[in-house]
Amino acid sequence: MYDDKELAEYRDLLPAPKHFEEGFDWKTIVGAVFIGFLMMPGSMYLQLVIGTGIGPAARWVTIILFAEIAKRAYTELKQQEIFLLYYMAGAAMASPFHGLLWNQYLVQSDAAKMLGLTDLIPTWVAPGPDSESLVARTFFHRDWLVPILLLVGSQIVQRIDHFGLGYALYRVTSDVEKLPFPMAPVGALGTMALAESTEDRKTGWKWRVFSIGGMIGLAFGALYVLFPVVSGLVFTEPVRLIPIPWADFTRNTEHWLPAVATGIQFDLGLVFTGMVLPFWAVIGGLVGLAVTFVANPVLYDHGVLHRWRQGMGTVETVFANNFDFYMSFGIGLGLAIGVIGVWQVAKSLRKGGVGGAAYKALFDTNKARGDINFWLSIGIYVFSTLAYVGMCLFLVPQFPWMFFVLYGFVYTPIISYITARMEGIAGQFVSLPLVREASFIAGAKFFGYQGIEIWYAPIPIHNYGKATVDFREIELTGTSLRGIIKAEIVVFPVVMTASLLFSQFIWQLAPIPSASYPYAQELWHLQALNTLLMQTSTLEGNSLFFQALNGWYVSAGLGLGLVTYFLLMLFGLPVLLVYGIVRGLGQSVPHGLILEVVGALLGRYYFLKRYGKKWRQYAPVLLAGFSCGMGLMGMFAMGATLILKSLGKLAY
Repeated sequence: MYDDKELAEYRDLLPAPKHFEEGFDWKTIVGAVFIGFLMMPGSMYLQLVIGTGIGPAARWVTIILFAEIAKRAYTELKQQEIFLLYYMAGAAMASPFHGLLWNQYLVQSDAAKMLGLTDLIPTWVAPGPDSESLVARTFFHRDWLVPILLLVGSQIVQRIDHFGLGYALYRVTSDVEKLPFPMAPVGALGTMALAESTEDRKTGWKWRVFSIGGMIGLAFGALYVLFPVVSGLVFTEPVRLIPIPWADFTRNTEHWLPAVATGIQFDLGLVFTGMVLPFWAVIGGLVGLAVTFVANPVLYDHGVLHRWRQGMGTVETVFANNFDFYMSFGIGLGLAIGVIGVWQVAKSLRKGGVGGAAYKALFDTNKARGDINFWLSIGIYVFSTLAYVGMCLFLVPQFPWMFFVLYGFVYTPIISYITARMEGIAGQFVSLPLVREASFIAGAKFFGYQGIEIWYAPIPIHNYGKATVDFREIELTGTSLRGIIKAEIVVFPVVMTASLLFSQFIWQLAPIPSASYPYAQELWHLQALNTLLMQTSTLEGNSLFFQALNGWYVSAGLGLGLVTYFLLMLFGLPVLLVYGIVRGLGQSVPHGLILEVVGALLGRYYFLKRYGKKWRQYAPVLLAGFSCGMGLMGMFAMGATLILKSLGKLAY
């Protein structure tokens, strides 16, 4: 694999530290409660309203608040304490019970009724559509007991599993093979932005850059989030100065761009995201999008995209095109990325094999870093995988058990090692598409399984490669793993309790989806159609999935992906173009890509020229500040909504 110049710029942004500290103390415990009960509801609310939570914002708001409290107590937060707060906020923003809000919609959805799947969704996912709990919009009902217990059990195993195979692969790729992990410094730098002391802030740049981003986020958030929410509380319908989630032009352009979803998403955060993402990955996405603008009318004229009709909006257009062509084509593109990843790993192993003596580093424990014994991490992986297998056998006893074993002990370690090496070499995630889905279909076709329960079971197909980057970030910030483990123990009960309570409260305010939650109202129907269409493949008869699957289109996607990659290599062009092109051709909703490209162009041709390589460090901190400002406005809007609607209920 050749050395990509752009990735090389990311490699040496941050040297590994010599000193480590736990960073766990009373501030961490208070921070966990603060994040769970003050940040999480705002994030959940924004996710339903505009489609993005306040994950980054929650982290920065927490750090700022605790830094200011520490300052007034004549002390300062250490870098490790800041990282632990950042880490816990990330765990909290996952909001496990948010998935149950989706499940209650799915079981009642028009998509499930249309495909005849309503009565087939198991009750351990969500109560049936005739349940009183769905009418009353409450999780505090006996019909929700099994789904909640299953969710809690899965979350416990998942948190333990975090220190299993992912950690073992981190030790292999980082300690033994010494891979550079080019994207880890980017993540670590953002978390360190507020570690500057008061004196450092006078001469340093991080706090200044963060503050600029924060003020921009506050101003934009006031228009994008706060004004619609406040107007919705005063008037019968919210007034949106900026369209949420996007301005849809598909019906206006259908005569000269048939079967093309056109529009633009006016979220300024996408500009800042484009500044942070690797430039050629963003440009590749634009190339892929441009290809679809040319290809879709041609495919429509030749009868390939035959389900599209005039008058369809973005959601209907994307679904129809996916059904006719892009689902199969996207599978082929994903396979191409998987093949490329496997080939690159094999090539790098042949080029620079690591001697056997180097593997002794696996069994050397760095006490300061808080290393876990290598064999203990393998034991955690075996335990968690067996736990997943046991849950699957209990929930779906009709499905062939050998698949669960192959998922956990054959496929998972192989794809995880491939991804870990790709993350370590090029900062890229590797995924083989539809392995899970293909195995379900094989179980139905060759072993007689019929049903859709398997689609909801916690099967042990995981890709732990990304976890290696997380552990590398922990190392770069000088945080001992012991502090991370303690933080996990503290944050788990807080997150589970807060997530349940606020999911219940948000559901009580209004049906989900509804006009009160515009993003969910606009997008969830499309997501439900795509999800349930796939699930029909394990039912008896000629399912809609098999009608949509086309082997020729899969082959075309695979061939195009491989040819594009090798042409880029031949001409010495950035390999990140391939990943971007795949993203642009994927036929997901394309409207946000325009502002990402604007951000990428601004970053590359203005800010990079003005500030030099230092801009690589500025950009993630600027994005963090913007997210913080947006998050503050989201929290304020959430608070106003909860208070006024609660008062409205009390009045009657």
